[in-house]
Amino acid sequence: MEEEQIIDVWNMFKEYLDKKHVEMAAERFVDLMADFGVGDDTFTNCLGNDYALDTAINYYLDIDENDVLDEEEEWD
Repeated sequence: MEEEQIIDVWNMFKEYLDKKHVEMAAERFVDLMADFGVGDDTFTNCLGNDYALDTAINYYLDIDENDVLDEEEEWD
């Protein structure tokens, strides 16, 4: 799957989820996409579109969100 497809599918289903289950569903969605062969680079390219999806991707890739912010600040 390409980045746009992953984001579109997530956004479509997210609308129907109870707010208290969005984060858990995002984690399961990322796990499912990984099981279907989505690579780390594809997940990285999906970042920045949805907070819950970003959090799940960062967790899956074992990225500390604070490290990402620190790296971005160094570029400024």
